Amino acid sequence: MFLKKAALAGAVASLMGSAAFAADCGPSGKSVRILGSDFPAIQVVAGAAEANCAANAGEFTINLRDNTRDMMNQALTPNPAEYTSVIVANSTLTQLMNDGLVRPLDEYVAKYGQHLKPSQLITIGGNVMAVAFMANSQHLYSRTDVLEQAGVEGIPATVEEVVAAAEKIRAAGIMEHPIVMNMKVGWNVGEIFNLFFFANGGELFKPGSAEPNVNSPEGIAALGTIKSLLEYAHPDHLSHASNETQGLWEAGKAAMAIMWGSRGGAVLDDEGSSDEVTSNTVLSAAPTAGGGSTPAATLWWDGVTVAKNIPDEDAEATFAALVSGLTPDLMEEHNDKAIWLIEGFQPGPAAAGVSATAAAGAKPYPMIPFINLMHNALGSELVDFYKGDESAEDALADVEAAYRTSAKEAGFLQ
Repeated sequence: MFLKKAALAGAVASLMGSAAFAADCGPSGKSVRILGSDFPAIQVVAGAAEANCAANAGEFTINLRDNTRDMMNQALTPNPAEYTSVIVANSTLTQLMNDGLVRPLDEYVAKYGQHLKPSQLITIGGNVMAVAFMANSQHLYSRTDVLEQAGVEGIPATVEEVVAAAEKIRAAGIMEHPIVMNMKVGWNVGEIFNLFFFANGGELFKPGSAEPNVNSPEGIAALGTIKSLLEYAHPDHLSHASNETQGLWEAGKAAMAIMWGSRGGAVLDDEGSSDEVTSNTVLSAAPTAGGGSTPAATLWWDGVTVAKNIPDEDAEATFAALVSGLTPDLMEEHNDKAIWLIEGFQPGPAAAGVSATAAAGAKPYPMIPFINLMHNALGSELVDFYKGDESAEDALADVEAAYRTSAKEAGFLQ
């Protein structure tokens, strides 16, 4: 977890240069309290907000941690809310909006957002509800030296090619477990299913309704695809999220990975790994599956919100601080930390995988009110299948049953 207090603002500001003092930070003496996930791009955005505006605030705190989605609704429900902003993604914005916990941002955009691009403004129901600052997607990471040593020609483009390459690597005695994936029980299990379900042509819900549609040939095919990959994954894969998979990659203990594009900069830099690993790491499009052409990935954005249950002046100061750093100056110093949506971004090697995945037609993660209920059901009910305790059909039936229960409680189904 990353927690910083306003007392550090001076030191941080000195690192950002004189531009830090030019920001319009809104009302002075107010409270800015930011919650977000702990990865490099969000560290940069939150750090820039602090450098620019902590001296203007009466209180300025940043809490970056894992699994923010599990606590954000609870943290924003009290009045006043525990945080004045949560940095969100596609799914977590709908999670907060379902409970009415974030406010429209139009008046703040008009006052402090002249430098924002229209494509950054996430508009729902006619209101700007978030400002996006980066794009993200899962895609394939490959160690070209290991593939070459095993006699694999080129970078795998399909799941079948990934599995065949993994078998060659194992047979050659190079690595017993050459594949890593984010398969931690819960949200990650649900998301991995989404990737390969969409790649196999699946639709989570029946057209025009909240009726579940995962217990289907596409769902069974997706689980079969995932199971084929897991044959070559580390035995404790059900405990692996992004920090664990990145750690295995940087330690040279994997040859192919399905990881987030937001990890690309950290994987390719000269920190925490070796030249042998970084110089031979290639980021490419997510693989396709089952003879289809859709990459096994979902397209995402990350962006800033402002809590509803806080004083208006705290809200204004929070928005002003967060967007103050979303400028070309940020790009110049941190270009390779993310696939930025901010003016001035120049794609580098770390952006190659996301760019290729998007260009190949990956589907965006759905932004519909009941998507979180389906995602939660997938994350909890598919685990027995991966452990070998349940068939694909039974696991998917359990998913639909669990989803129906929660959707009826929430009023989405009768």
